[in-house]
Amino acid sequence: MELTESHTLPVPQPRAWEALNDTAMLKACIPGCESIEADGEHAYAVALTAAVGPVKARFKGRMQLTGIDAPNSYTIVFEGQGGAAGFGKGDAHVKLEPAGDGSTTLTYTAKAQVGGKLAQIGSRLVDGAARKIAAEFFKRFGEQLGGGAAQEQADEASAEPAGQNATEGESEGAEDQQKRKRSWTAWISKF
Repeated sequence: MELTESHTLPVPQPRAWEALNDTAMLKACIPGCESIEADGEHAYAVALTAAVGPVKARFKGRMQLTGIDAPNSYTIVFEGQGGAAGFGKGDAHVKLEPAGDGSTTLTYTAKAQVGGKLAQIGSRLVDGAARKIAAEFFKRFGEQLGGGAAQEQADEASAEPAGQNATEGESEGAEDQQKRKRSWTAWISKF
């Protein structure tokens, strides 16, 4: 399976890099993510639950970061085991570029192999599930990043009360995430 996509993030490149390296933020954005823990230099242990077609399993895996060029790019080598559901392994190259207007373009190319029951259900379902997980991640990630921008806009121009309440909630979540923040240089590719 190969997946290549680009997304525009509503923040400058240094902020996007910082967010992609914030384990608390990534845990909140990755669908089904239970934990992300440091496991050596530029390595992380990850646990998540994912459903691919009729197969739903808890995956435990490890990511190793290579080719780190902060704040521009890195490559993630990953592998995960889902018990009877099978396994996934591969790599993802992530690249950030300034996009003007204070935004950043994130482009990634992920290559993965699956085995076990996951391989038996067919590449079409696996590809569809990977795209769905990636889409949900970027939706949540954009919302998390937009929380800071929305707060700045609310301060500059009086926003509607409903918008302020949502922004305040996001701001409190961001403060909580900052308390739990661990610096790392990774972005998680989807199984």
